[in-house]
Amino acid sequence: MTTLILTVAGADRPGLVAAVADVVDANGGNWENSSLAELAGTFAGVIEVSVPTEHAATLESALRGLQGQGLLTLAVLTGTPDAEADEDQLLEIQVLGNDRPGIVREVSTVLNAHALSIEELATETRDAAMAGGRLFEASVVARVPASVDLETLRTDLERLAAEIQVDITLG
Repeated sequence: MTTLILTVAGADRPGLVAAVADVVDANGGNWENSSLAELAGTFAGVIEVSVPTEHAATLESALRGLQGQGLLTLAVLTGTPDAEADEDQLLEIQVLGNDRPGIVREVSTVLNAHALSIEELATETRDAAMAGGRLFEASVVARVPASVDLETLRTDLERLAAEIQVDITLG
């Protein structure tokens, strides 16, 4: 089996997911994991597909045919499982505070300094109901190598939270 990672983006319209799913199925692929969303009128996502190795090239060619059907971009990469990842633990991190530029950069810089790999990142800004202004919220799932000192990581994130005036919760 071969794992393909598809990135898709295009003007949002009904049928984009169905079009990709139809091509994957018609070419012997299996839709494994995905993260898809509409953002500011653009549909974007990442999809993990497994396919018998002998069908991978045919599937990739068929997927490229979708570009003329409303998908603005489509990239196909070959994925490779990370054997060392089984030894790592996952850490959930929540960030909440007044929105301002740089929050993602600041948090990701601390995670990178401790060799954490971000597995999932979801962010949202919304109106603050009582206080006015905008709130920023992020949910992060990060892969933590066994060599990481969690107390030092916690201390660095607490320091950062105080500096940029957000709440950071580790779960």
